[in-house]
Amino acid sequence: MGNPMPFFVTLFILLVLNGEGLKTTKVEAKSNVHIVYLGERQLNDPKLVTDSHHDLLATIVGSKEVASDLMVYSYRHGFSGFAAKLTESQAQKLSELPGVVRVIPNSLHRLQTTRSWDFLGLSSRYPTNVLQNSKMGDGVIIGVFDTGIWPESKVYSDEGLGPIPSRWKGVCKSGDHFNAATHCNRKIIGARWYIDGFLAEYGQPLNTSEDPEYLSPRDANGHGTHTSSTASGSYVRNISYRGLAPGTVRGGAPRARLAIYKVCWNVLGGQCASADILKAFDEAIHDGVDVLSLSIGYSLPLFSDVDERDGIATGSFHAVARGITVVCGAANDGPSAQTVQNTAPWILTVAASTMDRAFPTPITLGNNKTFLGQAIFTGKENGFTGLTYPEGTGLDPTSASACQALLLNSTLVAGKVVLCFASVVRRVAIRSAAATVKEAGGIGLIIVKNPSDALIECSDGFPCIEVDYEIGTRILYYIRSAKSPTVKLSPSKTLIGKPVSAKVAFFSSRGPSSIAPEILKPDITAPGVNILAASSQLDQLMDGGYAIYSGTSMATPHVSGIVALLKAIHPDWSPAAIKSALVTTARTKDVSGFPLFAEGSPQKLANPFDFGGGIVNPIGAADPGLVYDMGISNYIHYLCAMGYNNSALSRLTGQSRVCPIEKPSILDVNLPSITIPNLRNSATLTRTVTNVGAPKSIYRAVIEPPTGITVTVSPAILVFNSTTKKISFNVTVSAAHQVNTGYFFGSLTWTNERHAVRIPFSVKTEILQAYADDN
Repeated sequence: MGNPMPFFVTLFILLVLNGEGLKTTKVEAKSNVHIVYLGERQLNDPKLVTDSHHDLLATIVGSKEVASDLMVYSYRHGFSGFAAKLTESQAQKLSELPGVVRVIPNSLHRLQTTRSWDFLGLSSRYPTNVLQNSKMGDGVIIGVFDTGIWPESKVYSDEGLGPIPSRWKGVCKSGDHFNAATHCNRKIIGARWYIDGFLAEYGQPLNTSEDPEYLSPRDANGHGTHTSSTASGSYVRNISYRGLAPGTVRGGAPRARLAIYKVCWNVLGGQCASADILKAFDEAIHDGVDVLSLSIGYSLPLFSDVDERDGIATGSFHAVARGITVVCGAANDGPSAQTVQNTAPWILTVAASTMDRAFPTPITLGNNKTFLGQAIFTGKENGFTGLTYPEGTGLDPTSASACQALLLNSTLVAGKVVLCFASVVRRVAIRSAAATVKEAGGIGLIIVKNPSDALIECSDGFPCIEVDYEIGTRILYYIRSAKSPTVKLSPSKTLIGKPVSAKVAFFSSRGPSSIAPEILKPDITAPGVNILAASSQLDQLMDGGYAIYSGTSMATPHVSGIVALLKAIHPDWSPAAIKSALVTTARTKDVSGFPLFAEGSPQKLANPFDFGGGIVNPIGAADPGLVYDMGISNYIHYLCAMGYNNSALSRLTGQSRVCPIEKPSILDVNLPSITIPNLRNSATLTRTVTNVGAPKSIYRAVIEPPTGITVTVSPAILVFNSTTKKISFNVTVSAAHQVNTGYFFGSLTWTNERHAVRIPFSVKTEILQAYADDN
């Protein structure tokens, strides 16, 4: 039996604060709203701040009465400024006044609860060719292995869908609080559950813990509902979270069909047994799914690719052999290297990124200094209150102030905000600190930690605001210097667009693979932070049936939905061709053209071990030009190169297999990447590309070699025509370094006037080997 598997998810609820709608006043035809930014507040009383704004505007427009009519907003809490209807001349005059930092035109943004699809270029308001050409995934069947489904959610409406595909062989199975006749429809076309393997490991009857569960496809946890609705939820308009962030929620392939395989159970946060997973693979292959989405994994160390205890590697091999793309999460053990899971080359492994969105939360100290933290705080602003830091004594003076082990004096904490420093950043430690402060009578918590966009919301609207060590230290110095330190915590705001760049999430597991570093993992990155989707009605942190989670669990169904769109457009593409299309067209820069960063300690430029090919680009993937295709023979090549014995290979493939006497090179596996973990002098490897673009095409190689590495490609020009659809080429890599190094990164791109087919390059020289050569 396999060990129970943890979900790749950090759970929390996102509160997004929308501003008021713009007021309308009669103004000159040439007047437009401008934002007048004045920097930090100079006054403490908000009314006095607003009065100063009216006075400033009056100096330009002639009177306070006119200024009042033109004023749209007065920004008077976290910073000072205002928005007003101004002519270009008035705006110019204001910008020249002392104290005015800048005057900028207003820009309007449409906030949606499913921001991630707009971020990926699949806006429902402006349908792209990918959505149109794929008919939004209509006819494609996505199988989801998870905790089940909450079928009453509107995201599973089958309105407008045609008949169930005739090739579908699956079933809906009734059970506890789940009636197949009423809960399945033309959207949810299959629903089963698998528990025997889990119960054998658990050793107790179901529902003996305090967490409820259903012996049926019904989801008591919420995780499965969230992932399936992210992949293929139908359009649901006018969704909000506690009245905030109104908009439309949907999945990536909203017209695809869903087959639910409940393999994980609401015990100890969600547990799944490999026996159950293998059974689900077995039946899903039979049922006729096109895509399988699994936000499941083991803990390190990993089982080998041919070890049945890793039900995912084994089951997915069989699925891929039958043309089913299997999409899995990379895990949530980042930012440490070599933590990536689901590393088999036939699996599409997904890392998690943030989006172009942030939640600045003003922290105003009693000395009128304002700092911006990050939080999910939408409570009321209570004005200035006491601020304290639990100073320690003895040999370890910082022990009392550690967030994960706070020692508080209720007399000193009651009615105050507490500052603490976190060396452990997991959500359990942060929530424990908040509970400790609340129990002692505190009214808020400022957490000093390494920055991360995956915010932790504390229960009951209790403010938990995160700041980095620099800001935290400045707040601490203020506390130590002030006789009676005070602070005001203001509600979070929402910032969307170019000022905020996407990053690889702090928690996202990183490569290289601990099984085979030559196989680049993860493959691709997708949004997995602050993702709003449907949830179970038993989810204690949901509102109105919707919740926000973070994790590679959330990134995985984004890619599963995109795979469904590609499968609808290119039904004859293999899983490897689909993976190649995603990897070679992915974005390595943000929308402003700057390189992507990866969260960590410290934050750094992202590399292929953080994000694989980059952030998924569904529009580009639909027309990649060339693909690095693979079939069973390529995977057998890999297994032989890994040294697995013939009996293990035969057991995995179901056929008698004999590896060649001379072990093949793992570097020749036809991946859309090149990773060499132990280059001594030089190495030559082979790749084969298949033309899926215009029959007559010419591509030229563009090489960005890793630092200190010489790369040559032969041939350097690929000429395709109606008869030549596949071309192989050799890549020779030589090292200038004669010392052991870390990894250096580059790329190889095949280009023509329409396409840029890019694969990542990762090379480490290893003159002195870390282990004996077994060749």
